[in-house]
Amino acid sequence: MSSRFKFQLLILAAMSVLVGCTKVSGSVKILYWNIQNGMWSDQGQDYDNFVDFVLSENPDICIWAEAESRYRTDTAEKMAGCEEAYLPYNWDLLARRYGHQYVCIAGKRDTFPQVVTSRYPVKIVKRINGNGEDLVVVHGAGYVEVDVNGEKLNIVTVHTYPFRYAYLAQDQKASAAENGGDIYRAAEVKYICEQTILEYDPEGKENWIMAGDFNAVSRADNWHLQRPEDDKAFLLNDYISSNTPYIDLIQRWYPGEYQKSTFSGRRIDFIYMTEPLFSRVKDAGTIYDGFATSSRDPRKLNNFCNPSDHYPIAVELEF
Repeated sequence: MSSRFKFQLLILAAMSVLVGCTKVSGSVKILYWNIQNGMWSDQGQDYDNFVDFVLSENPDICIWAEAESRYRTDTAEKMAGCEEAYLPYNWDLLARRYGHQYVCIAGKRDTFPQVVTSRYPVKIVKRINGNGEDLVVVHGAGYVEVDVNGEKLNIVTVHTYPFRYAYLAQDQKASAAENGGDIYRAAEVKYICEQTILEYDPEGKENWIMAGDFNAVSRADNWHLQRPEDDKAFLLNDYISSNTPYIDLIQRWYPGEYQKSTFSGRRIDFIYMTEPLFSRVKDAGTIYDGFATSSRDPRKLNNFCNPSDHYPIAVELEF
């Protein structure tokens, strides 16, 4: 065991006292982050900087997108497979380093899964991988329940298809010209919502959160984006706002303030909540500083960023 790892365990032991105090006050903190290829940027450092960051944020529940190791350290070479990849197979070991004993691979269809780790018990309700040839949820999605001291928190994890052309389009150029990717993403999210909140709680009376990399912009930001009103890039979030009880956390918490979620300046990562959960929000925001500061990797390997091309989003709730 390295001295640094021992030190992290000492920090964790000390923080457990503070965490106990936090539970008395009824505060629950959730951290969402697309960590880009299983935190490729820090895998060569045994994830020490990543663990230090999570410890400093002290979340009770984490939702990770792109939670699988995909490339060899400091290269753009793909790993051979599970025999090389540390994540997602060892998330239980990694999560213990920042104090989470419960781990659930929520959505996994390819090498871009979403993982939920927690101090509270977690159980999988449904993994959502598509519907044959009619619709495929490309990266997979998941629906998990977290038992927060006897109260149920429903979490839906999302990571939609990223390209301008539709999935499996035979003519990618023509599909991109017709905004095939935007249309496909909207269909993905419609299917995910139908399989989760619209099936179990269509009026949004319970505590629901849907978080992820949606790869789509929101009409709510068009005062900043200045896109045409009929832009198909809005289809995905238009569907959510018009057909589900979800509230866009960041947009509602910061009205008139644009908070980018990626290095490129787009806001494509969202945390959606039902009103009963949103009414419990004590604080929320996107994290841009410290370890989360995003910068282009100087080696220009596949345009990777350090530590990720996305920024984390944190929300503190009163439970």
